[in-house]
Amino acid sequence: MKSIDLEKSIVITSTELFLTLGFKSVTMDDIAEEMKISKKTIYTFFANKEALVQSVVFSMYSYITTNLTKIREKTNNPISELYEVKMFIMHQLKGEKASPQHQLRKYYPNIHNELQKKQFDFMTKSVKKSLTKGVEMKLFRPSIDIDFISRMYFNGMVGIKNVDMFPIEKYSPEQLMENYLDYHLRAIVTEDGMKLLSSYIKTKS
Repeated sequence: MKSIDLEKSIVITSTELFLTLGFKSVTMDDIAEEMKISKKTIYTFFANKEALVQSVVFSMYSYITTNLTKIREKTNNPISELYEVKMFIMHQLKGEKASPQHQLRKYYPNIHNELQKKQFDFMTKSVKKSLTKGVEMKLFRPSIDIDFISRMYFNGMVGIKNVDMFPIEKYSPEQLMENYLDYHLRAIVTEDGMKLLSSYIKTKS
């Protein structure tokens, strides 16, 4: 196997293990055993576990943001866009069983902070475009403060991932996203936007 292919395989395998078991629980030995390679081989590509975690996190970030951009470009309106984004994110969350965001924040705070800055820049820029389009299509109220709403949306999306505030045993990720999306849209839609939102909810239910 070529070096570049092996490095990619290590990242892919590590991603699956981290999402399933958690960043803290998975060791370099676990990854080596899963891949049937030596731990020394992993260290030829990654100096330590933190370097591997960083590679995994930002590979995931790149994959997710690329797909979210494609969704925004192909959808007809910003309301359907948000629901398509929700479906995509929920699909990504299916493999998560160990609250990876919570563990990342707790055990790798520098990586978490860097990721959050990137997420903030991407999400606020993306949401501003969506909100502007919604106002132009008369689906969102023209009086909304686009910059403020984009920041509030990001803050809310980060907030619902806080397992201390929203315990997993009480709130499922899908329930949280559904409730937050409904909360967000109802606060900004026009009458026409509400009609579209209602029809969209019916077709998806």
